[in-house]
Amino acid sequence: MAFPLIWLGAAAVGAAIVAEEREKQKSIALKRRQGKANAEHRQGQSAALAPSLWKTGDKMVAPEPGGLVCCFVFGVIEHTGIWIDDNTLVELHGSGLVRAVSVQRFLAGRTGSRIYQACNHQHQALIGEQVLDRAKRSIFSYRDYDLFDNNCHRFVWHCLTGEERALSSFSKLNDKIGNHFSEAVYWDELDLYS
Repeated sequence: MAFPLIWLGAAAVGAAIVAEEREKQKSIALKRRQGKANAEHRQGQSAALAPSLWKTGDKMVAPEPGGLVCCFVFGVIEHTGIWIDDNTLVELHGSGLVRAVSVQRFLAGRTGSRIYQACNHQHQALIGEQVLDRAKRSIFSYRDYDLFDNNCHRFVWHCLTGEERALSSFSKLNDKIGNHFSEAVYWDELDLYS
C-alpha cells in the first residue's frame, strides 16, 4: 500500500523541481533582455549557462568566424571548438590532433544535432581579436591530450587569449570567458541551415 504513496510523493517533488527550474529560466531570460546579468558576472557570480542546462529556442544566431562553439557529449559534458568559416570548425580531438572538421564531423559520435555559440545578452558572438588566427595556426598540431588538464576547453581558451591554462570543466571555461569579456555568457543555437 505504501508503494502508490511513494510514487505520488516522487511525482510531487518532480513537479516542484520542474516548476522551480522554469521560474529560474524565466528570471535568467528577463535579466538577459534587460542586460542585468553583466553586473552579476563582474561581482563574481557566474551568469554563464551551459546549453545543456538552458535553451529557450527563441533565438538562433548565425555562426561567426572566430566564434567559440560547443555541442553536447551524451548530456554529461560539452565539447568546444572554434568556428572558422562555412561548415568548418577547429577542434582538439581526443587523440591530441588539432584538426579542421565539418559540422557533421564535429557532431559525429556525440548526442544531438545542435551547435551553440558563446554570445552576449544581445545575441552577439563573443570573439577575441586573435582567436581565428590562433585557431587556424594550430591546425595539424598535436597537444598532449588529457581529459582534465589539456582538453578542448584549454585549447579554446588558448585560441582566445594565447594563454595555456588547465580548465577541467565546461563551467570553468564559461567563467573564464565571462570574466575575459566582462559579459554574461549565453550559448545560442547556431542557425546552420539558412
